[in-house]
Amino acid sequence: MFPNDIGGATVIVNNIAANGQQFNSTFKIKGQVYHKVGSLLPMPNESHKFLQIYFMRGENSERALANRVDARCDYHNLNSAFASRIVSELDALLNEQNELLKLFKSQMTKLQSDNHAIVINPDRHQLESIYVDSTHLLLTTLLESWLATDALQYPLIFWKGQDRYCVNIKQRNPVTGAETNKNVSSKDFYSYHLMIRRGRDNIILRCRELRQQFIVDMYVKIESERLRYLRYNQQKLRTEEYIHLRDAVANNADTAEIGNSVILPSSYVGSPRHMQEYIQDAMTFVREYGRPCLFITFTCNPKWKEITSLLLPGQNAMHRHDITARVFKQKLKSLINFTTKLHVFGFTRCWMYSVEWQKRGLPHAFILIWLVDKIRAENVDSLISAEIPDPSTDQLLFDIVTASMIHGPCRNLNRSSPCMVDGKCTKRFPKDFTNDTVTHVDGYPIYRRRSTENGGQTFIKTISYADIDIDNRWVNTHIQC
Repeated sequence: MFPNDIGGATVIVNNIAANGQQFNSTFKIKGQVYHKVGSLLPMPNESHKFLQIYFMRGENSERALANRVDARCDYHNLNSAFASRIVSELDALLNEQNELLKLFKSQMTKLQSDNHAIVINPDRHQLESIYVDSTHLLLTTLLESWLATDALQYPLIFWKGQDRYCVNIKQRNPVTGAETNKNVSSKDFYSYHLMIRRGRDNIILRCRELRQQFIVDMYVKIESERLRYLRYNQQKLRTEEYIHLRDAVANNADTAEIGNSVILPSSYVGSPRHMQEYIQDAMTFVREYGRPCLFITFTCNPKWKEITSLLLPGQNAMHRHDITARVFKQKLKSLINFTTKLHVFGFTRCWMYSVEWQKRGLPHAFILIWLVDKIRAENVDSLISAEIPDPSTDQLLFDIVTASMIHGPCRNLNRSSPCMVDGKCTKRFPKDFTNDTVTHVDGYPIYRRRSTENGGQTFIKTISYADIDIDNRWVNTHIQC
């Protein structure tokens, strides 16, 4: 990476369960994201790092190359000769093709003393410039709206050092091609460059975890742009009409102590007023129609053929959250339409859902459905099942349940299961056999799980080269349509 310091916030968290099992990488934001660039040369008696590595010569350059190779071999378990060739070729590519690196090196020889600095201002319409000292302790903050910030932060993605997003990119009329007076938003810009286009190879889509970090970083840029607009356009939003400010004045509060607060409108996703609106809408359904009849959990399956068929060679679902999210959204809409419009459970009064993301990087939805005719106790077993289907009756459902709806198994059968904590299953499996569904006053029913003696089904599951007989005690509940 070119910048000397990446501040704050883009961090990689490898989710590891208590038993040591590793899940997909997760990128989180803590605090404010900022990127900084330092001097081109290190201070006396200091080692070269980050951008400074590209200005090492002779033995120092060879030693730096060897250190970078060793670091990558230790982290990725690579062959030393193989890694050395990759790093050497990448170094040669950047020195030959990267325009920013060429600019730094060409200007470096022109510096008369350590008191001089390189000033880069590639666009005369830009208000920001970047100052890079030859030798200095201070770090210069790279503004997110500056043209070359992306290329400095992700040199392997933008290996030519090409300019990226800035606030002055004008929209064009799609018919005439003429510029308009409107600017392209950062959301539109990055959405365009992340799209899949037939016949065109998109290098960003091939960068795996680096692509995930890039998307999170750019999303922060999008949110920052939105927040900056709200901050400097408070009068257009008529913030004086908000109730807490009006109450403060009405109660004779000291206006000097109110402060210059920034009000987020309900249109800003995730703001307090936005969440409050959703809560009020949900509570309106409950007040009008009572408790919901069905609570359905819909989970994304990374093995869906709609996902796997779109992956590039060498990729899996964790590398392409864009495909996962789009396929999940389409299937969720199909499920909602299937449930509410075809009336498979009866006529629907209303419905709502909330989508969340698991720590493993997969989305799931919680769906609430209100029916015209309430579900009675005698109807539960015809709608919800916690049993293995009969393969002679429905082979497709049997395959789905045995592949996706079986918990573990855990406990003595598999101590390394992710659900195991302190020798116990956190999901309380295996469940007990019962011939009838029992509804408790706390709202949590005990579903029917018949043993083989009472007509229950079993199948063999192989775990760690051992065949385990799975019965209905290990089945998660599923809907019977």
